Amino acid sequence: MNRREFVSSSFYAALPLGLAAAPSSNANEGIERARQAGMDVLKPSRKDLEHGLELHAHSLVFESYGFSPTSAVDGDALQSAIDAGASAAEVQDLQEEMWMTRHVTVPAEQKEYKEAWEAGGVTCIFQNAGEEGQDPERLMKRLARFTYTTDMLSNFVFKAAVADEVVEAKKQKKHCLYFSGNGVPLAQRWVSVHDELAYIRIFFQLGIRMMHLTYNRRNVLADGCAESANGGLSDMGRAAIAEMNRVGIVVDVAHSGWRTSLEAAKASSRPMVASHSSCAALNRHIRSKPDEVIRAIADTGGYVGICCIPTFLGRSADLNAMLDHVDYIARNFGADRVAIGTDTGYRSRADAAENRKVTARPKFRPRFENFWPAGTYATTPQSGSLAWVNWPLFTVGMVQRGHSDSDIQKILGGNVLRVARAALER
Repeated sequence: MNRREFVSSSFYAALPLGLAAAPSSNANEGIERARQAGMDVLKPSRKDLEHGLELHAHSLVFESYGFSPTSAVDGDALQSAIDAGASAAEVQDLQEEMWMTRHVTVPAEQKEYKEAWEAGGVTCIFQNAGEEGQDPERLMKRLARFTYTTDMLSNFVFKAAVADEVVEAKKQKKHCLYFSGNGVPLAQRWVSVHDELAYIRIFFQLGIRMMHLTYNRRNVLADGCAESANGGLSDMGRAAIAEMNRVGIVVDVAHSGWRTSLEAAKASSRPMVASHSSCAALNRHIRSKPDEVIRAIADTGGYVGICCIPTFLGRSADLNAMLDHVDYIARNFGADRVAIGTDTGYRSRADAAENRKVTARPKFRPRFENFWPAGTYATTPQSGSLAWVNWPLFTVGMVQRGHSDSDIQKILGGNVLRVARAALER
């Protein structure tokens, strides 16, 4: 039996009802290719495949950081905006809004959106719901878009405000989003520390449950991972962490420097995380964490989420490379201290064709916080063995490697759920 026959005969036969449909004439070829790539990497036995898929279907899967499926842009509308003189910033904003909301209003996009969720078998995503930075207005845009989606599609995917709602989503066979902001919102009036940090509580009230201290570059709170100075946490950063602990927001150092991460762990009175990272011991990169940092995060009761970005995992990275990083933390720090935060998502099959309709785009300079040192920039895989829809195969891979069912369920979502609860305990 060849590999493709094995996928057809074993994968779908073993797949529990409701996780995904068997191949058909109208099957999503993108999802099929990703599954084939994952199977080719893992080469699981029938026993491991069946057990892994069954375990995945019955587990609460809570991604520690990622992106829910996105829609295709409307190429004609995008080109019309450009023809009307839209700036580079306007075009980027419009494109993001299309990606994040068209599955609400366009039936074909909504169908594919739901297909991707079901294929991944994911209960909840700690959703990137804030554009990188500290400006409250800028951070509000993604939050509004995902709030709109969860309001309009609440029978399928809803906004969870507390951890128990994630558990309820699993029971109801629904999906949900738990919101993360990609920055700490600051008033930027500099009247007082209290006034400057007031938006932390406001964004908590709007549903944000985790915040990045930095995004690559230096800000008033701390040094990001792309700063060569590695200057660590500022006094304002310590005050921000104290306020996040007080109101119930998880401190995230995924994009922070190593010294910042260490000092944040010492400052935080609650479990903190690096929600989507990798292990420097296996692949040294500005976005990875060395053992000293992983231990400091673990000592708070938190976890490190392993991502699916090849650049962070190592050369020629694939699903097995990602699982190597999961294994490393589980073996050296315990299964309670590792999660999976893919930092990837699923994009509509129509997006490439729609983008080809856009013949010219305004030019813009690289934005400051997105500046990466040479050789460290990462692209997000939409296909291959690390594709977001391959979550069931992440579980199969952990079964193959001998992790116990209980440990796998911690890694799949139990650890994220535990930290989410701890943040809100009073």
